[in-house]
Amino acid sequence: MRRIVHLDMDAFYASVEQRDEPSLRGKPVAVGGRPESRGVVAAASYEARVFGVRSAMPMSRALRLCPELVIVPPRFERYRAVSNQVMEILRSCTPLVEPLSLDEAYLDVTENNWGETYGSAVARRLKQEIRRQTGGLTASAGVAPNKFLAKIASGYRKPDGLTVISPERIESFLQELPVDALWGVGPVTARKLRAIGLEKLVQIRTVDMELLRQAVGSLADWLRQLSHGDDPRPVTPDRESKSSSTENTYAQDLTELAAIRDELERMARENAQWLARHQLGARTVTIKVRYADFTTITRSHTLSVPTNDADLIASWAKDLVERTEAGTRPVRLLGVRVAGLVAQSIE
Repeated sequence: MRRIVHLDMDAFYASVEQRDEPSLRGKPVAVGGRPESRGVVAAASYEARVFGVRSAMPMSRALRLCPELVIVPPRFERYRAVSNQVMEILRSCTPLVEPLSLDEAYLDVTENNWGETYGSAVARRLKQEIRRQTGGLTASAGVAPNKFLAKIASGYRKPDGLTVISPERIESFLQELPVDALWGVGPVTARKLRAIGLEKLVQIRTVDMELLRQAVGSLADWLRQLSHGDDPRPVTPDRESKSSSTENTYAQDLTELAAIRDELERMARENAQWLARHQLGARTVTIKVRYADFTTITRSHTLSVPTNDADLIASWAKDLVERTEAGTRPVRLLGVRVAGLVAQSIE
């Protein structure tokens, strides 16, 4: 039986900011763009979440929910540096580490460099090492025989949680789960499942397959498999990153920032449509800018929650251009790329 750990840093961006700036500790903090520029929340501290502030929420709405919210601009290089530190800790335990984003990863610890027999002992030590080596940052961990169960388990006792689903607990655990706990089931798909009388995950085992396919299409077979707690996917280290991109070279250089933002929005929406067609969500949005002198730069943002929402992707693409010299230097090429793709439900 495999021992899989899913480790997820707690409110990662916001926690890094609170660690680095003591005056932010204990306060509701949101990392993201300014509300006047249609910014969205990239991460919210747990103090902000009490007010209903969540990742991917428009910052203007977050401020309405929490007028005392402290907005902090993202520092992506800083987050990447801390993420690299965390991933090194994980790889000190096992080479079988599959990063999903800057702040979460799967580990197969069936065999590990630490000589630990139990997955719970590995997870506990990982959490301790992360806290010690990063100056107090916390992570939540789930331990189970497969990825599906480990990921659900890691979210059970956030923040700083540890949940273990041992083989003998799998069936009782599954019996308690709602349909939206299933991998790939978002709010819309959950409503479709409930519309055909499915409230609990285990009910998917016995529903007529034709009825299930009519409700969720090609997702039906995968959901039936997961409803039995069966997820054979291995932990795949250094997996190839999948992405979609659009770019365009202009016959005349673009000089107006408004026109540049419009072009980035158009490309972002094209990529969002591609994601939706392929039932995928993206974690990272990247823009590419090539100036008239052929100097080329990129700017990226990694979301806490993967999405194919066109408004959200377009908003980040336009926000990212503010970190360039576009509008003050002529631009000959623009591009938008979405990466860090994961399967999403049919919406």
